Amino acid sequence: EPGFGIWMGNFRDILVDRKANALISDFLARKIRERVKDPVVAEKLIPKNHGFGTRRVPLESGYYEVYNEPNVKLVDINETPIARITPTGVKTSDAEYEFDLIIYATGFDAITGSFDRIDIRGVDGVSLKEKWQDGPQTFLGILVDDFPNMLMVMGPHAGLGNFPRAAEYSADWVTGLIRFARDRDLTRIEATAAGAVAWTDHVIESSEGLLFTEVDSWMTGINRNVEGKQVRRIMRYSGGHPAFRKRCDAVAAEGYRELSLA
Repeated sequence: EPGFGIWMGNFRDILVDRKANALISDFLARKIRERVKDPVVAEKLIPKNHGFGTRRVPLESGYYEVYNEPNVKLVDINETPIARITPTGVKTSDAEYEFDLIIYATGFDAITGSFDRIDIRGVDGVSLKEKWQDGPQTFLGILVDDFPNMLMVMGPHAGLGNFPRAAEYSADWVTGLIRFARDRDLTRIEATAAGAVAWTDHVIESSEGLLFTEVDSWMTGINRNVEGKQVRRIMRYSGGHPAFRKRCDAVAAEGYRELSLA
């Protein structure tokens, strides 16, 4: 099935059982070998350090066939590392290549990266980056204790799914909270420390047993090019968006009593 169907619409055990994951990973490896004529190149294009679906699955249309073109060459920098960028291209340990254009693929500093680049300060001047130095801690992926009136849409620990729909729900929930505060002349909205700890613990528990937690990727907070991003973290809620919505709806229905309001 094209698109995300083979990933998100498949049997759930491919994400938790190594044998099941190996079966679909082997299937995809065979497909790559069928599409790439040079067997040496095909083997280099087959992931060896992670199983299918344990990293964010890219969508492609004709990507592998590109390697059959006579003007395309795959250079494995694990075998011949980049020595330096030259005025005309790239020099590796065994050759020099000339290019009109170089596109740098340095990876994603995802989920918390954008927040890290903003000097957000909370109570007593503590920065959000300092607060999250051992991993993000949030309430519903929307609020952070000791950071009053800071509301996030699709922050760490928020419910993920089809992104536009997930973002729309979070935006609507935040809008509802702001209206609630405005109508009651409230000027301070904040998560409690207990609420943030409880939600963060739930997020971590929801990921237990999932194979993606054993893999280095931007989904686990890893980016070798960013200082401090070499330790895996649980960055997303894996309990499903329906469960996330149910929890958020319950908080709103109870008048946001789980928050600190003033």
